[in-house]
Amino acid sequence: MPEMTVEGRCGPLRKMHTRLESPVSYQLPLGDQLVSLNEHLGKVITLEFTGQINCLHCGRKTRKSYNQGFCYPCFTRLPQCDSCIVKPEKCHYHEGTCRDPSWGERHCFQPHVVYLANSSGIKVGITRGEQVPTRWMDQGAIQALPILEVDTRLHSGLIEQIIAAHVSDKTNWRTMLKGEVAPLDLPRERDRLLELCALQLDALRDQYGEQAIRQLDADVIDIEYPVLEYPTKIATHNFDKQPLVSGVLQGIKGQYLILDTGVINIRKFAAYHVQLSL
Repeated sequence: MPEMTVEGRCGPLRKMHTRLESPVSYQLPLGDQLVSLNEHLGKVITLEFTGQINCLHCGRKTRKSYNQGFCYPCFTRLPQCDSCIVKPEKCHYHEGTCRDPSWGERHCFQPHVVYLANSSGIKVGITRGEQVPTRWMDQGAIQALPILEVDTRLHSGLIEQIIAAHVSDKTNWRTMLKGEVAPLDLPRERDRLLELCALQLDALRDQYGEQAIRQLDADVIDIEYPVLEYPTKIATHNFDKQPLVSGVLQGIKGQYLILDTGVINIRKFAAYHVQLSL
């Protein structure tokens, strides 16, 4: 996508693009253009929802967005909107009921990483190998550590389920946005969790093969975000209730803009047509 010109600041939102720098570099997609945001910290930013929503897949107008940017027919039909995307341990490809087997082969039968992250405290998560480190920045993690690699999304989901019996698999977004998260010794947590889960992981290796689950010897990734001031109380903006969102940009973390008037989750409003003023 090209950098956005002054005259072109209007179009459908998509989740912000990130680049791992110190701090993370953020760009806001509007249509087919990008707006660099870091340089606007401390300045007033205004986003106005025009009332138009177009499905990210088929482009049809929709009164309501499903699954962060899709119309209802696409939501019920597309493989990327299936329930097994959220709960990969429920993959049903082997049953012959995948919504789109070719899509599944491209996205789910690829190397996946099981990781520990510190976004609102320790959590376990999974992501395709190609989504490292993007996934961690999207979650607002201040630390991340890949611990295991597998060949399919199903295997990663089964492992996540095992480890999630001991640590959370979710981010508390309010805690993450308040910036009150203390650093953790993730290598020690990795060793503790792998020991706790050793018998169950060995059982999976017996079922799928010794090389199906590979332990990684990786370093902790530390992530810094462009934040001037964290909010002490969290107030949220919602385009469905108030189409005009404006305030001083105090920070960006995860997929949230932190304004002095409240926070807004950009990813939640993907496909919403927005007029941007800086």
